[in-house]
Amino acid sequence: MSADNTAIRFEQVNYSDDGLHILKDITGSFPEGKITTLVGPSGAGKSTLFTLCNGLKSPDNGDIYILDRHIKNYNPVHLRQKVGIALQSAPMIKGNAYDNLNLPLELQEQQLSEDRAKELLKLVGLPEDYLHRNTKDLSGGQQQKLSIARTLVNQPEILLLDEITSSLDRVSQEDIEKLIARINEVYHTTIIWITHNLQQALDVGHYTWVMMEGKVVETGPSDLLNHPRNSAVQHFVKGEIE
Repeated sequence: MSADNTAIRFEQVNYSDDGLHILKDITGSFPEGKITTLVGPSGAGKSTLFTLCNGLKSPDNGDIYILDRHIKNYNPVHLRQKVGIALQSAPMIKGNAYDNLNLPLELQEQQLSEDRAKELLKLVGLPEDYLHRNTKDLSGGQQQKLSIARTLVNQPEILLLDEITSSLDRVSQEDIEKLIARINEVYHTTIIWITHNLQQALDVGHYTWVMMEGKVVETGPSDLLNHPRNSAVQHFVKGEIE
């Protein structure tokens, strides 16, 4: 556990792309071992923030600390083992569930044992006998669970989730919400979850960041969504800003 119980800390971080100022003076921290939901209108810069967290992109200026260590001091491979990411699309490689679970270790010239692969399937609520099932035969919800299991192969301390339930039906969505809560509870994994579903942000989040136009405009316990102080956030939660 880090000295100040902060998983990721931003200090005056800016990021631009093609002359467009996407992230503007981002300062704030995500608490270690908690679930923080990240909400805001489309184009607020939420997904871009994620690419800075695992080193896929670098800020124009400012500082990012991962578990009290400056992000520049991480080897990129080591950083992405510490900070895992699961996406809305749950991209699968051709083959079966085991092939997909083995991919993170295969990239490191290692191999996942079948016993460990079955443990991961069990953790995410998939039957063991799915291990050799072709991924194209899995439902959207099952593919998303497999994608999360694959992200857990490296046992990340921080897990970034980008709209992972937005294309799922309500039952599958609730399954994933319970799964993420269980991962957080059992492994004390820090979870940072981008969602457009404000009820989901309230249900699963301990804390919430609200981003608008590239800025962090309000943060605090997730209940802030029920009584935001910022007037722009008040309009957002009423559905007047999308």
